[in-house]
Amino acid sequence: MTSEKKHNWKKYKIVGHLAALLTAVCWGCSFIASKVLMEDALMTPVEVYVYRFAIAYVIMLLFTFRDLRSKSWSDEIQLALCGVCSGTLYFLMENYALMYTTTGNVSLLSSISPIFTAILLSIIYKTKMGKGETIGSAVAFMGVAMVILSESLGKGMGLEIHPFGDLLALSCAMSWAVYSIVIKRLIPIYSTLFITRKLFFYGLLTSVPLLLAQSQPLHFSALLDFSHPEYLLDMLFLAVMCSSVAYLLWNESMKIIGSLATNNYIYLQPPVTMIAGWLLLGEKIYMFGYLGCIFILLGLVIADKMKKS
Repeated sequence: MTSEKKHNWKKYKIVGHLAALLTAVCWGCSFIASKVLMEDALMTPVEVYVYRFAIAYVIMLLFTFRDLRSKSWSDEIQLALCGVCSGTLYFLMENYALMYTTTGNVSLLSSISPIFTAILLSIIYKTKMGKGETIGSAVAFMGVAMVILSESLGKGMGLEIHPFGDLLALSCAMSWAVYSIVIKRLIPIYSTLFITRKLFFYGLLTSVPLLLAQSQPLHFSALLDFSHPEYLLDMLFLAVMCSSVAYLLWNESMKIIGSLATNNYIYLQPPVTMIAGWLLLGEKIYMFGYLGCIFILLGLVIADKMKKS
């Protein structure tokens, strides 16, 4: 490879890293918007998910309405699996896990998905994590633990164990890892726009029945309550930035730098949520939170710079 091609490839890789970084920022802030809609607008987790992905699907459809089907039923089944794993299963298991265990446990255990992704990659594609990637992932995960548990650690409290809820959170992480592995084969075949629209379609197809079956009343009218414009703005943020834009960038990032490198950016979500909570909700940041951010950034640098070692 000539020096010019190497330079261009490095610039292209930077785009992949920036795409994953922006996605992590959006998803880290999404917890704040979802919290407002569930606590203030009284929406259920299923409602927030369905409304968010319905708007995102319509946006995607405007750009890809000519190509409705994939090239084979095998690809269609795999796209459906990706939509269920990255949408319906992931979000529902995460939200139900919050009912049976602590928020800290859910955040910590669901962030293990990069580790599950690496394990599945080694089993299915016979790839191995290098020493640098292993060390970087371990350092980043330590940082995640510090950020999530910063308040309890600062107050001298320990980690609470809630087996059922914790198992749901782990299943959530595994669900995302399955999506990351299955999508790896489809990314070179289809455009990122097409894949993202398919994910939203199958996520909606499997979640709308759950919305219709819930006993609670629907709160869609809250989005049209202009005395509280923040409800509509939060939903549009979730639908446009955290769904349409973020999933496009995430899938494009996996195409450029690979599933494992992209998934490592999931470690950035907890510190982004922490900082957003401090800026928007006035939540306190503890010393372990600052240390955790340093560990996460250090881990990502180690994983990227030493990946061949």
